[in-house]
Amino acid sequence: MNSPRDHHPARLRRSVLCVPADNTRALTKVATLSCDAVIYDLEDAVLPDNKVLARETLAAHLAGERRSDLEIVVRINSLGSGFGEADLAAVLDMAPDAVLVPKVESPQDIQAVADVLSESDAPDRLRLWAMIETPRGVLNAAAIAETGRTRGGRLDCFVPGLNDLRKETGVPALPGRTYLVPWLMQILLAARGSGLDIIDAVFNDFRDAAGFEAECRQGRAMGFDGKMLIHPAQIGPANTHFGVEQGAVAEARAIIHAFALAENADKAVINLNGLMVERLHLEQALRLAARADAIQRKGTNA
Repeated sequence: MNSPRDHHPARLRRSVLCVPADNTRALTKVATLSCDAVIYDLEDAVLPDNKVLARETLAAHLAGERRSDLEIVVRINSLGSGFGEADLAAVLDMAPDAVLVPKVESPQDIQAVADVLSESDAPDRLRLWAMIETPRGVLNAAAIAETGRTRGGRLDCFVPGLNDLRKETGVPALPGRTYLVPWLMQILLAARGSGLDIIDAVFNDFRDAAGFEAECRQGRAMGFDGKMLIHPAQIGPANTHFGVEQGAVAEARAIIHAFALAENADKAVINLNGLMVERLHLEQALRLAARADAIQRKGTNA
């Protein structure tokens, strides 16, 4: 039986840096950074009067040479904002890897963008990410995630938006995100149920290195694939905390090797050094080994 994750391209997403699309200096600096992905932001980070300039600036930037190891995502404005349609039209010429849709509250929000892309003959490789940042979005997270479950679905990744969620619920920004954790886990469970990746929310105080690392550790323990970042100083710690432990990689490779042996070809469960190991553990081991290989390749090419 295929896993829902089989419908989605595997990508390394430990560190996902958000960059304002109208900030030429920040755009230029991206080429020198070790983040796995960059979100070029046409939405919250750009004032209404600068939306057209931001599109033009970003289009010129992306017309240049690109790094093959950097996933490029463009966050558009919502289709109902008055800016989203023009953003999508511009994005088609920019040819990013994905479009990040803000404030997604229902499956229809994703389907509306997907329909525009299909009607414009956008290639299947152009994927969709969804920001879950409103109470309704949290409540509908499972239904939204289902839009990416089918083989033809473009949705690949969730990103919780806690700043907007705090604003709409009145939950304060407490250390440890005490009252937000249940919602984060609800969003994460919905993503995993449909085989999506999920990126942890931003940590606002980039000067608080200790607080950021604590939140990275928490996010990794919760099961997130990486973290959305607002400053280059956060890239290194995110890559470390959302990387792989060498002991776990060695164990994964041992499981892969054991199941590859001829005597285990038809076995669903094997004994490995006194532990009972099932084929579901093989699937996990293959994903972990692939992640370790991707990290090694990125380090080699840096």
